[in-house]
Amino acid sequence: MAPLGPRLPPSRFLECPYRLHERVLYRCCKPRPHLHRNNTRREVSGPYTQSHRLSCSKQSHIDRISCSDLEYTASSAFFEALWDAGVRYCFVNLGSDHPSIMEAMVRGQRERSDRFPKFITCPSEMVALSIADGYARVTGEPQAVIVHVDVGTQALGCAVHNASVGRVPVLIFAGLSPCTMEGEYRGSRTEFIHWLQDVPDQKAIGKNIKQMVNRALSFATSEPRGPVYLQGVREVMEEVIEPYEIRQEFWSPVALGGLTPKHLTLVAEALISAQEPLVITGYSGRDTAMVPLLVELANILKGLRVLDTMGSDLCFPADHPGWLSVRYGSDEAIRTADVILVVDCDVPWINTQCKPADGAKIIHFDVDPLKQQMPLFYIDAILRCRVDTVFALGQIVQHLKTELSGRISANQEYYTSRWSALEESYTRKLKAIASQAEPNSDDSFGCGYLISQVRKACPVDTIWVVEAVTNTFTVADQLQATLPGSVFSSGAGGLGWSGGAALGIKLATDVRHEGKGKFVCQIIGDGCFLFSIPSSVYWIAQRYNIPVLTVVLNNNGWNAPRKSLLLVHPDGLGSKVTNEELNISFEPNPEYFMIAKGASGGKCWAEQASTMEELARKLPEAVAAVQSGISAILDARLARTL
Repeated sequence: MAPLGPRLPPSRFLECPYRLHERVLYRCCKPRPHLHRNNTRREVSGPYTQSHRLSCSKQSHIDRISCSDLEYTASSAFFEALWDAGVRYCFVNLGSDHPSIMEAMVRGQRERSDRFPKFITCPSEMVALSIADGYARVTGEPQAVIVHVDVGTQALGCAVHNASVGRVPVLIFAGLSPCTMEGEYRGSRTEFIHWLQDVPDQKAIGKNIKQMVNRALSFATSEPRGPVYLQGVREVMEEVIEPYEIRQEFWSPVALGGLTPKHLTLVAEALISAQEPLVITGYSGRDTAMVPLLVELANILKGLRVLDTMGSDLCFPADHPGWLSVRYGSDEAIRTADVILVVDCDVPWINTQCKPADGAKIIHFDVDPLKQQMPLFYIDAILRCRVDTVFALGQIVQHLKTELSGRISANQEYYTSRWSALEESYTRKLKAIASQAEPNSDDSFGCGYLISQVRKACPVDTIWVVEAVTNTFTVADQLQATLPGSVFSSGAGGLGWSGGAALGIKLATDVRHEGKGKFVCQIIGDGCFLFSIPSSVYWIAQRYNIPVLTVVLNNNGWNAPRKSLLLVHPDGLGSKVTNEELNISFEPNPEYFMIAKGASGGKCWAEQASTMEELARKLPEAVAAVQSGISAILDARLARTL
């Protein structure tokens, strides 16, 4: 794998964890030639003793391999470290760099099956990381992805971007080709391919592997969260070491704090004095405790509205009059608000389309207000705070209920009038949304009608996994989700995320509810469906019994590039031609449901609907199939609009 930046000398153990989203590659750790039995490391007695290890080392290479079933290796310690740190699943795509990993997997599953991660075979690396991504979005707990050397790392592709931009903790491990070729160590080169893959230029020792795993996970789970990456050369992972434990309580994420008294007063005063207060958020709902806090804030300061500019998590319920649904950086409320509180949001508005009034006061709370991943980002905020946003908002709510309660009570008539106006605008909004779900006279259906019917057909507590691209606003409007943790989208640009993510989300909710998790419905555009590597997705779903309902929004092509074109050249040549001429058409239209059918060995429920009559008949069948434990896909052919 070619480094994205200058490569430092390799470490003498593993490549040190780096945060992929910070683009700091090959940060090295110092070797640890002497191990101290301090309070962070305890030697463990057992059958894998030093005398046994020495006796094995005196035997021939073949004899040493025959002793491997009795040996405690760096790979054994690796999996123990994962389990002790809370990792319960490894999503794997194995190769020639993983003999010791595979040995440790088998042994661990036999000897400590109740304290050992479970393994999910993933034919596609991108799907593997997307499953881990989805799982972590539900639980907040990082899982592991194990891939094969440089090629497997590169195949992670868009999924790394999604986990990084989406602030999702995941540990990625890749092996390295052997660094010896004469049999000097077990794991030395044995295959042709070892000469063609990336090789570090010095060998390592693996006795601090548990510390390295936990250091990586500390990076992954500290805000802003994201994926981390470990590499281990084959000889290192084969090395026989003494079993040991570390004190897990010493390895925790970095904690963020709240607002200072000065800043708390400033923000509370700004909000209570505002005529049109607005909260703009993006991913604050990842912590489900934020949703009721925002509702409480909106109920105290009647008239306050909440706009979601990302849609990656449910941040505010649709049954509250202050709900403005999901819009990407452009809404009339942004132009008219006099005080804007931006909370955990990457793109609150797009200046070329919409921006706040000149006199608006803007305050920004975020786990990363400087947006260190973004080369270009700024908003004209009078205050920006890197805080635990749930804690900070709780401070504000409490301050309003205590210190400022008298002022709020004295202005009840004013707040009542604002509430009445808010309810009227909310009613108008719902009517406009309902009008978009009207059936077509020719028995065809559009996206609005489709999603309104999907919402009615699925259980009330369904978890929605959305990757609808040009239909994102329509989907959000029609779903009108209200439950915290009930909506997930990638919040990034690597299309195809939802195929694997839906499986990870379903797996996580099943684990949380002891095998009886919530119903999961994936809503995906046809272009994203092809990007999602469905052959891998539906094979995994069938192999591991992870039933999900997939609804494909089939509009016969990529409509996003056309929208991008029209934003820059609204009257250009491209605005007057067909999708075929723009090379964004999927004509002839694939039978997406057949891809899923074949990948599942013919086991999944798979149908197509292009009329309202077919939709009314087949949609309940699809829901029933998933509820019976079978994956289902409905290829919904939308009425042509272009």
